Amino acid sequence: MSTTADLGRDGRRPHVRVMTTGVFDLLHPGHIALLEEAAKLGDELVVVIARDESAEKEKHRPITPEEHRRRMVEALKPVSRAVLGHRGDYYRIVEELKPDIIALGYDQKYDESAVEAKCASRGVKLKVVRLPHFVG
Repeated sequence: MSTTADLGRDGRRPHVRVMTTGVFDLLHPGHIALLEEAAKLGDELVVVIARDESAEKEKHRPITPEEHRRRMVEALKPVSRAVLGHRGDYYRIVEELKPDIIALGYDQKYDESAVEAKCASRGVKLKVVRLPHFVG
């Protein structure tokens, strides 16, 4: 039986959890636009912050430590909560959070169908949405 905690903002449809990921080292307007657009896709936006070693491997050595980046992102209005990703296994956090939607930034190098398939193989059926490029 459903409870109000299981319902979306309209009180009728199921609650939709959206997840997005990133380094979020030096916050800029593009980050804000990404988070605002991702938040529009559901009722709850959970942001997974890349660990320092993942950020260094994938992009660059972060200027801001991971816990500081997590706290800054979590303080932003569109964000319901921010969590640190897991070391080594990027999909473990998906298994834990069980999002309904993963929102990818326009420049994130992941293939939407490959991410959906990988998540499904780990027992999480979801939709991957590519967000548009922010032009400010």
